[in-house]
Amino acid sequence: MTVRIYNTLSQKKEDFEPQTPPQVSMYVCGVTPYDETHLGHGRAYVTFDVVRRYLEYSDYKVNYIQNVTDVDDKIIAKAQGAKDIKQKCAEIVKQYFDSYQDVMSKLNVKPPSNYPKATEHIDDMVKIIQTLIDKGFAYAIKVGDASDVYFEVAKFNGYGKLSKRKLEDMEAGARVEIDKRKKSPHDFALWKAAKEGEPSWDSPWGKGRPGWHIECSVMSSKYLGQTFDIHGGGRDLIFPHHENEIAQAEAATGKLFAKYWMHNGFVNINKQKMSKSLGNFFTLKDIFEKFDPMVVRLFLLQTHYRSPIDFSDQQLTEASSAYGRLVKFIQDVDFILGKTTETAPQIEIEDIQEDLLEYNEKFTKEMDDDFNTAGAIAAIFEMIHFCHKTLDEGEAEKECLEIMKKSVLDLCEVLGIKLETKAKIELGGMGGAIDDSPEVKKIEDQIAEREAARKNKDFNKADKIRDKLKAQGIILEDTSLGTKWSAVK
Repeated sequence: MTVRIYNTLSQKKEDFEPQTPPQVSMYVCGVTPYDETHLGHGRAYVTFDVVRRYLEYSDYKVNYIQNVTDVDDKIIAKAQGAKDIKQKCAEIVKQYFDSYQDVMSKLNVKPPSNYPKATEHIDDMVKIIQTLIDKGFAYAIKVGDASDVYFEVAKFNGYGKLSKRKLEDMEAGARVEIDKRKKSPHDFALWKAAKEGEPSWDSPWGKGRPGWHIECSVMSSKYLGQTFDIHGGGRDLIFPHHENEIAQAEAATGKLFAKYWMHNGFVNINKQKMSKSLGNFFTLKDIFEKFDPMVVRLFLLQTHYRSPIDFSDQQLTEASSAYGRLVKFIQDVDFILGKTTETAPQIEIEDIQEDLLEYNEKFTKEMDDDFNTAGAIAAIFEMIHFCHKTLDEGEAEKECLEIMKKSVLDLCEVLGIKLETKAKIELGGMGGAIDDSPEVKKIEDQIAEREAARKNKDFNKADKIRDKLKAQGIILEDTSLGTKWSAVK
């Protein structure tokens, strides 16, 4: 089945046909690093990380670009009061971009192919702005010794095609315009004349800095070409940001800007969009203090990317339980592998291959359908249920166990959900510690002592050892193959 993508531009699902397969060019609007990364950011970047991962799983080669808006009104506002505002802006950007990269790493979001910064592409932006002026799509307005430059929206016939807004309707509903210098209230800034103390660069219009919208148009085109395959971002960026990107880029080049436009839904708190302006946002750092980052990732993927997500501790607790079931499956298989004997198995590889393939195909079918991660996760849990049921029916050969484990791990890897590392940290009792540290050996020795006490019917001593380990955060589980243990927080 061909991958199908819901294209915001056409408002329908379309077969994904990249311009030059197997190459895929993909751009996602990046962060403005002026504050800590919140859950809304997490949703966007986990969403497009999975899009990238699945395309790569489907044998595409993805060139994924994500910009860094390192000059912006919000950054400058935060730097006000400093002796050197430009230097302070650079410090703010470094602090919060480093923090952003740290939380993305914890969420297992792969770094993009390139992180272009706006301040490193000022000359490219100046060239495109000049092109727009030369073609009659932009105009300059004097501000002291310099000029502001605006894009004239009325000159671009395709304006509104992404957001489905008509210019005449926007005109009718427009508020009283504050800036009387502009030809229309909808004209937007391409270049802003410098204000005292703010970061600025030389240009044909005097010292100034670029507007937000031109940054993305220029950097995406520079690294991916004048027309590229996928442009992504949150729904809140459709208008005006993405609409303005299209207008600038297509006016400058006369070519289609991006073939497929993808937008993820909001994160809601009590049915309201999570936002800093409403004061109802949660930083990822704060959430990670209570929940494992992989739990947060699973929570975000349990809902289709275009649908809104309702955030609450209860929802994350339920996701934590689901993640625990995934980890426990790997633990269980590893434990059985450690106890596998040379006796003739009752379950062989031929008995399960067809069923595992069926669940794999179901996973692929869901992901091919506009990256339906909710359905894909359901397919993984169905696969795990089948594996548990199969193992309950008799002893499986080693190869059979290994392919069960690999099948689950491979599909989780496509979604960026890490299991094996966590399972190895928590798992023990396999007839040989997976960690040779003195702490693990001490736990294994106590479990062996308890096993001996149980064999001698000294259940009082066995219970005391269990309780002592439990107080240390070590939980024991007795099975027909022996005792396994896990460390809990």
